[in-house]
Amino acid sequence: MSNNSAGNWLLSQNKFANKIGKKLSGKAITVSVTSGKGGVGKTSISIKIAKLLSEKGLKVLVIDCDYNLSNTFIKLNLPIKDDFNLLISGAKTFEECIYQEGNFHLLAACSGDLDLFDRDIHLDQFILNLLIQIEDRYDFIILDSPAGINKQAMTINAYSDYRFVVVTPDKSSITDSYSLIKILNKKYGVKENHLIVNKISSEAQYKRIVQIMSETVENFLASRLKIMGGITRNNRAIDIFDRELFDQSKDLHNDFCNIISRFTEESLGYCDDRHYTNLNYGCVDDLKHEVLN
Repeated sequence: MSNNSAGNWLLSQNKFANKIGKKLSGKAITVSVTSGKGGVGKTSISIKIAKLLSEKGLKVLVIDCDYNLSNTFIKLNLPIKDDFNLLISGAKTFEECIYQEGNFHLLAACSGDLDLFDRDIHLDQFILNLLIQIEDRYDFIILDSPAGINKQAMTINAYSDYRFVVVTPDKSSITDSYSLIKILNKKYGVKENHLIVNKISSEAQYKRIVQIMSETVENFLASRLKIMGGITRNNRAIDIFDRELFDQSKDLHNDFCNIISRFTEESLGYCDDRHYTNLNYGCVDDLKHEVLN
């Protein structure tokens, strides 16, 4: 497919490009959690966001799109399975391949599956065809996208209704995420993305990253970057971060609640009546004005 036709093809696949029309139609809202580089906490963020949405009574599916390097089962302390490969081959149905925990559903990928490695997989086509088949079963579908700018991952990102770009204070993370946003803009016509800043150590650091990213995207791409919030690190080791991920008594949970409050206000039109503190500023559509002033 040529670059010129990619955007038109995506729109033809996602006929509910208008998010309001999609909600009224009963179709799931798709959210791609993506990043320019790996190791930024994308999978943990995907799972936590999905869990919080499911706790609000919404039916949520997470699809691990890193099809042979799965981390979702590991984060949830579940045994690794080869269901993703069996789904692709047609040996199992979608219903047989998902892990279910109340309103939280997960289609996990494989991990070093040799048979899957030998397959010639068009991941983007498989994922988009699957979405079309199941989008009337869920309120939200969270796509844990592979890091980087390969074409299959970019197609999945471009198709999604929302893109959560995860960055860390690492300079390479910021640079690579800008490259991802630039390609989405120039090659797929994407003009809006959402930013989550992970592993921040201070409010000043958070504001600086938001300012750099927002101004660069707006000035050079004529695109909009909505700020979802920040997640504090507090010098947590990665194993401690994962253990605290689902502990509602920890500050980490509070950071995620801010992000979800902001997102549900935008996507569903309501905001929690709870008010959180830390590095966020309540339920607002765009923090750029508050960060820059």
